[in-house]
Amino acid sequence: MKKVSVLGSTGSIGTQTLDVISRDPDSYEVVGLAAGSNIELLLEQARAFKPKLVSIATKELAERIRGELPPGVRVVYGEDGLNEVAAGVGADYVACALVGSLGLTSTLAAIEAGATIGLANKETLVTAGHIVMKRAADKGVAIVPVDSEHSAL
Repeated sequence: MKKVSVLGSTGSIGTQTLDVISRDPDSYEVVGLAAGSNIELLLEQARAFKPKLVSIATKELAERIRGELPPGVRVVYGEDGLNEVAAGVGADYVACALVGSLGLTSTLAAIEAGATIGLANKETLVTAGHIVMKRAADKGVAIVPVDSEHSAL
């Protein structure tokens, strides 16, 4: 069973990723979810997939959802929370679907953890492609394009 973390789980690519996973529950386990501020959808996803960890943008939002999460699901927040979802829950595959350069540090964290990266965020490569690709090569980590812009190239 492949363990998956989804960074940007409430966005278009993240929800599509979770839709695919839900169609083959015997092959995938969602171990981490990260979202910005859409707490309603994040809570719905946490209830459906029961990950080990969820991350939300701010401490205030984390406090708001803490009591509504299923038992055993821990909540973290901010950039440290993103990095923990990317690298601290044993994911084999990390879907990186964050907006803008927000995904850079969590992508690097996932690479260091040895996870395959499903990259839907071109800004990570535009801003630091030379660093990301070198680290991925050094660690033997695959970077898989999952957005139409990457795939078109």
